[in-house]
Amino acid sequence: MQVSDENTGNAPGDRVCVRRPLLSNRQIWNMCCGLFGVQIVWGLHNVNTSRIFQALGVDIADLPILWIAAPITGLLVQPIVGWLSDRTRSPLGRRRPYLLAGAVLSALALVVMPNASTLWACSLTLWLLTASVNIAMEPFRALVADTLPDEQRTQGFATQVFFIGAGAVFASLLPWIMSHLFGLSVRSDGEALPPSVRAAFYVGALCLLAVVSWTVFTTPEQAPPPAPARTPGPSPIAPPGRALRGGALWMTGGGALAGFAFVTGQEREIHFIAALAAAFGLAQIAVTWLRGRGAASLGMLEIVEDILLMPLMLKRLALVQFFTWFGLFAMWIYTVPAVAARHYGTMDAASAAYNEGADWVGVLFAGYNGVAALAALALPALAARTGRRACHAACLLLGAAGLAGFRVVDDPAWLWLPSVAIGIAWAAILSIPYALLAGAVPARKAGVYMGIHNIFLVLPQLVAATILGPLVGTLLGGQAIHALTLAAVSLSIAAFCMLFVPRE
Repeated sequence: MQVSDENTGNAPGDRVCVRRPLLSNRQIWNMCCGLFGVQIVWGLHNVNTSRIFQALGVDIADLPILWIAAPITGLLVQPIVGWLSDRTRSPLGRRRPYLLAGAVLSALALVVMPNASTLWACSLTLWLLTASVNIAMEPFRALVADTLPDEQRTQGFATQVFFIGAGAVFASLLPWIMSHLFGLSVRSDGEALPPSVRAAFYVGALCLLAVVSWTVFTTPEQAPPPAPARTPGPSPIAPPGRALRGGALWMTGGGALAGFAFVTGQEREIHFIAALAAAFGLAQIAVTWLRGRGAASLGMLEIVEDILLMPLMLKRLALVQFFTWFGLFAMWIYTVPAVAARHYGTMDAASAAYNEGADWVGVLFAGYNGVAALAALALPALAARTGRRACHAACLLLGAAGLAGFRVVDDPAWLWLPSVAIGIAWAAILSIPYALLAGAVPARKAGVYMGIHNIFLVLPQLVAATILGPLVGTLLGGQAIHALTLAAVSLSIAAFCMLFVPRE
């Protein structure tokens, strides 16, 4: 069997050499297929959450604060699960216990959520669903980083994108399958969801359990690399004075932002961002103080220490990911109203033309996920030829061109062309940064650093949720199509930032 040698220590003085065997295509597919079920969960959640809340009497203006469950749970749960799984030792290994537990809890929430009869029940179930699916999702990234040698990681993460895209398309089709092939009613009759969509939730739960269980029981984990001996003394985060000043600065900035939001009556999401900044500053001070007193262990505060000590690759990728996911979030929010106004000539959400445009956007979104699933199969060869950095920058520019295409293309029937470009970019976004990161972080900390990386996906979405509304409503004249142009600019900036990511 072929093997690959890799150094997996945290610093030049504590390197540990591990030998990872090259896996067959079948083994890689077994490892990644569970993400098909995870994406079904996200697909059903994304399409139906607002619908359920509105059926329970929630005003449309209050939907964003209810949707905040997904980014908050992703922000908090994934780093914690990564930290815990790095330290877990069980008969199922480090990652698989969390895959299985997250899948079971997510399936339970999928069964309960479409039957929630009160706002509180629905909200609690939504938090359970998003937390559980994040528990299941995070270890998939770390499992590839643990198991595959560097030369197969692009293939591994690209295979994950194939299953993510396929799961998104299947989730989009499930309600149609339930109604057209099984004859279930599409009328809600006073319920939050019609029988066809409720059945789609139940089928999604079964598919999730089936494919995640397949991954868990067909993918053995390698023994974790031994931890290097730690030199006694304080952690080299920074000189204590500078680290304390940095923590105080974060706390001051968080307090100032919260005060500004309170005085000016800004969106509630700003208060959450301010609280995060203050909490991070306080945690940084606590870490510095404990290490200064010779503490051997920090518990979960080690996550903060790992953030402060994160590799240069992750720091540079964080900037790329900020502009990438800011643009993506703008696309998800504004494509429907942009297409309805630009291509169907209406902003009336109750009109037939608006709903025709919204249905077409649903098809386009399913299409770009399908394109991503197919493009992911070609990415490993392209990245091997051009290098991951150049490949990712090119794909981001292609995605920017696709977003700009929504403004340029007049005939809505031809919007599938921009969607193809976005799908190719989406395939790269979900694979190449993870392949770059997996080779740049210590193997024994792969879980926590994959979780920390997720923070840089969530924060731009919170920022976008906070500022896009006022930005589009004032500077962009209330024209949603301009938001897609802004998204194109954001992805172009992300492509430029890839030039500063360290070479592999």
